[in-house]
Amino acid sequence: MNKWAYFALLLSFALSALLGPVMIPFLHKLKFGQTIREDGPQSHLQKNGTPTMGGVIFLIPMVITSLLYVRQYPLVLPVVLMTVAFALIGFVDDFVKVVLKRSMGLTALQKMGMEIVATAVFVFYMIRNDQVDLGILIPFSGGKIVYIGIFAIIILVLAVLGTVNGANFTDGLDGLASSVTAVIALFFALTSMELNSGIAPVCLAMLGGLLGFLLFNVYPAKVFMGDTGSLALGGFVVACAYMTRTPIFLIVVALIYLVEVLSVILQVSYFKITKGKRIFKMAPIHHHFELCGWSETRVVAVFTIVTILFATIAFIGL
Repeated sequence: MNKWAYFALLLSFALSALLGPVMIPFLHKLKFGQTIREDGPQSHLQKNGTPTMGGVIFLIPMVITSLLYVRQYPLVLPVVLMTVAFALIGFVDDFVKVVLKRSMGLTALQKMGMEIVATAVFVFYMIRNDQVDLGILIPFSGGKIVYIGIFAIIILVLAVLGTVNGANFTDGLDGLASSVTAVIALFFALTSMELNSGIAPVCLAMLGGLLGFLLFNVYPAKVFMGDTGSLALGGFVVACAYMTRTPIFLIVVALIYLVEVLSVILQVSYFKITKGKRIFKMAPIHHHFELCGWSETRVVAVFTIVTILFATIAFIGL
């Protein structure tokens, strides 16, 4: 890989770090403050009014930086487009929350409908583009790639929806989604270099943008990424997985996303089946640990360390 690609990390970080002090007061001025759920942890109520939609602080630098590399690394473009597509869905959701003061934003049906449309476009791209295919790299196989026909499309749809919503659920504590996804972005940057798949610049650009955003998003957060940021992160991660033929690796490297989604599914299902009983004190699971007495910073640190460990295992399995 051209050493100039490493410049993406530094440029995106610098732009993000410079954009934060500009965007945070602007979001304050627009009164784009987060409405905190009343049924969430009581300690979070003090965050009410903290600016949201802050995902633009890392998304704008990531997009600008990545586009500098499109000619030399064409597979950067589909990753950028998937990221932007889900960012737009998140923006609509955030807009509903901010303007209508509905803490839950879009209805589940509305959000899922938009996500399915974006996923369908990505499926069409994967099928019709000659530069990529739906081959799946098997972990610890020495580079074996398998093709499973129509079932690959089903897996792709599940992977997109699961990853995007996993990233969305993970965004519940100061710096959590940012830290976890920064590790995942580094994994895909290294994976792209190892497999020569040509998306390292966009991965490094996202990593730089997230590191810059963390300057303002660590506890106590001065700004939240909102669904604008969290859904975009999910779109970014799953696009990287398919550009590198590593969707199976998502189960390992994005384990936190998976656990967050499963905790919600299990909690809701068990609540309905038992007519009111719960498995966790609160879902997603990061809130369960909070209510068990863990501080926000401890939850973020542990979840990030877990991601580092599992990302290392995933990289060994390439």
